[in-house]
Amino acid sequence: MKWIEELISDHPFLEGIDAASIKLMAGCARNVSFDAGRYIMHAGDAADHFYLIRRGVAALECCSPGHDPIIIETLREGDFLGVSWLAPPYISQFDSRAVESVQAVDFDAACLRGKCEADHNLGYELMKRFVPAIMKRLHAARVQSMDIYGCPPPAEDAD
Repeated sequence: MKWIEELISDHPFLEGIDAASIKLMAGCARNVSFDAGRYIMHAGDAADHFYLIRRGVAALECCSPGHDPIIIETLREGDFLGVSWLAPPYISQFDSRAVESVQAVDFDAACLRGKCEADHNLGYELMKRFVPAIMKRLHAARVQSMDIYGCPPPAEDAD
């Protein structure tokens, strides 16, 4: 299990998390890979996993019937994939597919939620990392929708 701890501790998303937390997280983790073109998750499916991308490229997509998928964000080495595991109803909101072959650390979401519930420090450390990324993705989705519907961009100083 030491090797999975090393994979986790070397990932930029978890930089600065203490060794005890890494060890807890490692108990919920495994190494996985996805071939180019393979879907990693689908909107509407149970959000049972989240991934730390170690190598490769994945696209976070939003699909609408009769239209090509809209890429919300392109994820690469050092990024993570999946936030819907954090809050009920634990349902994936986007599709994601490997654009290039992806190697990742896969976390079992139920296992990790249990560890966060038992160790609130771990939960807080993860939330400090996830919330800014969620805000970034929300902004990207908003910009995409403005492009689709021809809305003018918001004023720079508006919040």
